[in-house]
Amino acid sequence: MGITLPAFTPAQNSLWLTLCGRALDSRLPHPFLADTMADEIVSKVGYDLAKFPLLKSKLFDIAMRAKKLDEVARDFIARHPDAVVLDLGAGLDSRVFRVNPPATVDWYDVDFPEIVAIRRQVIPQRANAHGIGADLNDEQWLNQLPSDRPAMIVADGLVPFLTQDGLVSLLTRLTSHFTGGELAFNGYPKLAVWVVKHYPRAFGSIADGVVNPGFDDPLEPERWVPGLKLVEESFPTRTPEAAQLPLGIRLVGSLVSGLLSRSPATFRRVSTTVLRYRF
Repeated sequence: MGITLPAFTPAQNSLWLTLCGRALDSRLPHPFLADTMADEIVSKVGYDLAKFPLLKSKLFDIAMRAKKLDEVARDFIARHPDAVVLDLGAGLDSRVFRVNPPATVDWYDVDFPEIVAIRRQVIPQRANAHGIGADLNDEQWLNQLPSDRPAMIVADGLVPFLTQDGLVSLLTRLTSHFTGGELAFNGYPKLAVWVVKHYPRAFGSIADGVVNPGFDDPLEPERWVPGLKLVEESFPTRTPEAAQLPLGIRLVGSLVSGLLSRSPATFRRVSTTVLRYRF
């Protein structure tokens, strides 16, 4: 039996893509992320997984970028056990349980109020984990958070749903609020955004919520926000887990990687990346 869901905007509907991707991944014989709680959440909500007949390559993409962001958060916490962690546009992601931070860390899942209300119904409560219901474009929500502790900020799938001005403003406010920390999110090249906008049948109403043009140069955010410094660019398609993909997908991926390996700038235009910055 599911719960009553409010009417979601196209941007809010994007949470189903990542949630269902993680849930379907957990059902694979050899899952990449193995987030069984995602499958439990889908069942509690009563959402129809048949709406997302995702290819294994897409499940891999969703799972591996989540796994990388988990690793980044876990590594930061190991170096800063008194950290504040923000998961922006958290949707129904139970990342805090995968990362499993110590009690010295305060964790904040930030999303629209109606989504945070659903989180409280379907995700178990955890000490020092807090939900903040807010529009990220609102300049006031950050006032609820301490500013004198190192901050780890992650965002999975958020960038396309913020205007360019909104994204720059958010990054500026985040880096100004905290004394220092790191910021990690999955990058969206311009080609990926173009595909979503021009092939809406493949992405449903989500395409209507995409308002950011994307960017190809990972150094570009450094020019938007003073003090932001790129420290890592990760390509999930180049991880050892890619060997688990079906042979046909691996052959195509190897061919594309081989053709583009001489030009990282070109590879970025067609490949998923996870970008990590220090501020």
